[in-house]
Amino acid sequence: MDKLENIFELQDVLNRRIGVNMDEMNDEDRAKWILNYVRAMQQELAELTDSVPWKWWAKYQEFDKQNAKVEIVDLFHFLISLAQVMGMSADDVHEAYLKKNKVNHNRQESGYAQKDEDDSRHI
Repeated sequence: MDKLENIFELQDVLNRRIGVNMDEMNDEDRAKWILNYVRAMQQELAELTDSVPWKWWAKYQEFDKQNAKVEIVDLFHFLISLAQVMGMSADDVHEAYLKKNKVNHNRQESGYAQKDEDDSRHI
């Protein structure tokens, strides 16, 4: 088992322990959990932001590298859960990542002078 598959498996076990069973969700449940996870990720992003000295007017702040790492891992928990809500496996995420990465490189090569959402529809 590769590392991403392992993370997906561990997150599924944790979600089931919490009482979130992706296998039993209908579209209404999925929409609810997408919002739940997006809100949780927004909070984790705020906590990550607070790990860096972003208040240019405050001299007391320090870069809390350890907490920043923890917040990034928290984001992964919710991001993996979000993928699972959408029925994506580790392989699905990997395959979609490879395709989107290619699109992003193509955009850079072309100068990305024009937005074209059709270039990602195949993902």
